Amino acid sequence: MNMMPPVTKNLLIINVLCYLGLLALGEHGVNLNSLMGLHFFMADSFMPYQLLTYMFMHGNLEHIFFNMFAVWMFGRIIEQVLGSKRFLFYYLACGVGAGLIQELVQWINYINLEHTDVARMGNELIHGKYVVQQGLAVSIDMWNTVGASGAVYGILLAFGMIFPNEKMFVFPIPVPIKAKYFVIGYAIIELFMTRSNDGVAHYAHLGGMLVGFIILLLWNDNNQGNLLRKIRNFFKRKPKSNIHIYKKNY
Repeated sequence: MNMMPPVTKNLLIINVLCYLGLLALGEHGVNLNSLMGLHFFMADSFMPYQLLTYMFMHGNLEHIFFNMFAVWMFGRIIEQVLGSKRFLFYYLACGVGAGLIQELVQWINYINLEHTDVARMGNELIHGKYVVQQGLAVSIDMWNTVGASGAVYGILLAFGMIFPNEKMFVFPIPVPIKAKYFVIGYAIIELFMTRSNDGVAHYAHLGGMLVGFIILLLWNDNNQGNLLRKIRNFFKRKPKSNIHIYKKNY
């Protein structure tokens, strides 16, 4: 841990401590995920601070392990490139941005829910006004998002943009692939998974990538090696070295 950049190290420590606190308080009947997780903004349990705290909460051991493994594996590299202050801002901004995207998607779902027959059956005309019965109110209060995945996907996007041709092994693919294809593949998978009903905030993952992409564009400067040029070259094949083509004149 001594060789690890400070922000990455502290993010790992804070997330682990939060998870241990979640387990400890859970033994005493306190649901920390409900208090600190991100609720739908129209729900009674929503608090503005949850846009920040939700990214330090996790649902289970597998959830926090894979998120923190990605922070350790890629975050320390991105922190060394961007610097600690910029990396911290980038991490938090991607997480908050992912949360806002998730809120937007939930709002759209809420509007659609209101127009369904089931939702209309839950409305009663009282004193000339429609009020939503308790069933719908309880339902939206259960929309709770936790996890650092939005920030993690922002980190993955940054790695793919800054080191597009870096080769890496990804299980179960038996051959190394370039980082840019790894990032693109993950984005495509998340896009298709938005149609599933698996309880995972796939739109938040994509939101973290989108916010990260915008931030890196805004940070385009000479110190970062001209990121705009890197983006333009993102899909270009890396030329093979030591290969020369000579044209013979007749």
